[in-house]
Amino acid sequence: MMLSAADSIKPVARELEYAGYVIVPQFLDGDACAALAAECRTLHAAAQLRPAAIGRAQARHVREDIRGDRTHWVDPAALTPAQTRYWQRIQTLRIELNRVLLLGLDELEAHYALYPPGARYARHCDRFRDDDARVLSSVLYLNPDWREEDGGALRLYLGATSQNPHLDIYPYAGTLVLFLSTEFEHEVLPAMRERLGIAGWLRRRA
Repeated sequence: MMLSAADSIKPVARELEYAGYVIVPQFLDGDACAALAAECRTLHAAAQLRPAAIGRAQARHVREDIRGDRTHWVDPAALTPAQTRYWQRIQTLRIELNRVLLLGLDELEAHYALYPPGARYARHCDRFRDDDARVLSSVLYLNPDWREEDGGALRLYLGATSQNPHLDIYPYAGTLVLFLSTEFEHEVLPAMRERLGIAGWLRRRA
């Protein structure tokens, strides 16, 4: 379901409860997205974006053939002006989703994600086998003037009960995608151009 950020959060909650995922165009306006994109590129130029790893603890390692993005974690204790607006909007959403759906969402973790042209993230699930804290996955896209022919879609696998095996969501600037972390395997398809976003997880208390 496609919902505008101008809509009440209640329809977002209803769609999330019904389908397990929701797409919200214009969650942040163009100026806010441009400020976040500029900050991401500045961090990249300063070598503050690191190759993303897969696995956990001792098994954690870099495999760019599986996951090719560069990331920088957002520090909630030291938010920049660009990050503050994003953080406040997500926190407002978290509080309302808790009120309507009783999800017990307690905290947010998030990082910038920059995919160079041709980079991908193979099919995976966001919740770890030994850690069920992640409840909702989110992605906010920061790419102005994106076209479908640029590629780079988030491919959400909908399961055997759906009429369609998957849904491709293109990374248009300002679009927020939310989905249940344990329910949906997904992948990031390669793009023809640099692809920017903020990946986040709304978590329950451990």
